[in-house]
Amino acid sequence: MKELKIEAAVKSIAVVTDFVNAELEKLDCPRKARTQISIAIDELFGNIAKYAYTPDVGNAEVRLEVEEDPLSVIITFIDSGKPFNPLGQAHPDTAASAEERKIGGLGIFLVKKTMDMVEYEYKEGHNILKIKKQLT
Repeated sequence: MKELKIEAAVKSIAVVTDFVNAELEKLDCPRKARTQISIAIDELFGNIAKYAYTPDVGNAEVRLEVEEDPLSVIITFIDSGKPFNPLGQAHPDTAASAEERKIGGLGIFLVKKTMDMVEYEYKEGHNILKIKKQLT
């Protein structure tokens, strides 16, 4: 398992993405999966950066694990900010026009659609959000 401890700030999204992409390259990750994972990182870490500690700034941890059969990565985002389960939010009305649609929710909807697993728990003062993506 690889770990990255970092400030939960928007400016850190690129560092988190680079951290994960460096590992994905070692696994010969297909371009489509890498793009989907990058979008998920942008959405999930971006939400932590924008909302977990507002108005303060805190830290976050990103863990990357590799499973062999089938080849998959599990990325875990951990913060000690305000408890928030993004999976508990209602799905956006994707049939509505952009003007009619409520703001928010589309990013996590896309993450749920493109990842093979998305799980959330609040444990011992920490938000723990895991995503899993099969690479083969």
